[in-house]
Amino acid sequence: MKAAYIDGHGGNEVVHVGERPLPERTHGDVRLRLHAATLNRVDLYMRDSGAGITHRLPQIMGVDGAGVVDAVADDETQLAPGQRVLLHPGVACGRCEFCLRGDDVLCTRYQILGEHIDGTFAQYVSVPARNVVPLPGGWSFAEGAALGVNHLTAWRMLTTQAQLKAWETVLIFGIGGGVSLAGLQIAKALGARTLVTSRHAGKLERARALGADHGIDSSREDVAKAALAATGGRGVDVVLENVGEAAWPHALKSLVRGGRLVTCGATSGDQPGADLRRLFIRQLKVLGSTMGTVAELHQLLAFCQRHDVRPVIEQSFALDDVHAALSRLESSEQFGKIALTID
Repeated sequence: MKAAYIDGHGGNEVVHVGERPLPERTHGDVRLRLHAATLNRVDLYMRDSGAGITHRLPQIMGVDGAGVVDAVADDETQLAPGQRVLLHPGVACGRCEFCLRGDDVLCTRYQILGEHIDGTFAQYVSVPARNVVPLPGGWSFAEGAALGVNHLTAWRMLTTQAQLKAWETVLIFGIGGGVSLAGLQIAKALGARTLVTSRHAGKLERARALGADHGIDSSREDVAKAALAATGGRGVDVVLENVGEAAWPHALKSLVRGGRLVTCGATSGDQPGADLRRLFIRQLKVLGSTMGTVAELHQLLAFCQRHDVRPVIEQSFALDDVHAALSRLESSEQFGKIALTID
């Protein structure tokens, strides 16, 4: 089968498009013929170094994906060949204490497509049947693929971890990126007031068009002061951030007393100042979050259909043009998801 894979670490020179073995389908697995995948920051991380993530080279890239069912077990009753589906990228053991309590995203033997095992920048992938979810009618394959990482991550951050309420205000850092944009869409559908930041005025305008209540230009404004001004000096109830070290002090200073900061990334560094006095005097809560459970993906899909929330696809590239797609993501100029079409 045709796939995009890495055979080392560095830049685009280690990314190749060529033939890879067709994945074997063991009992209980479903093999999918993929038609779309989207790019995520972790794709750049795996290309650049993959440090700290157990993996073997060569490895097929790509975390999320959508396509049609190609092959299933004879006793499979819910999925059938030809059915349009999207996938959950995390493969859990189903037996550890975290899986047994329904928190499979904390599985002690968790494997994520495109990180620990071969991923979705390929014509075919094989995953457990529980990881395969029917694609809503009228959705494109790219929209379905995009749901499995960014929207799922934002959903868990806002609903499970931060428990955002309709009457609250949320500050979202780095609008235009996948998780941040998904967070805006979900927060608005929940009824919350949304403040967003960006260094690009054009991205702030596009975010306002999608419903953002207030934009903060972080290239010329102090984010914390602007967030306090926008809330009458009170501060925001929730901060959603995936930037890390560069955003951390502004995030903490933007919170109301008793507020919650939920984080899923550290692209600017992972060792920020703790600001412990502010943390305990104002009784702030810091919550970590990564991906989401299979159950949360089903909840998210139902929510998106009820509120007509769909991922924003900025641009699509052919699989052969994966270098150009990676370069576009690396530029940080995108607003929405970058997709790969796999034909």
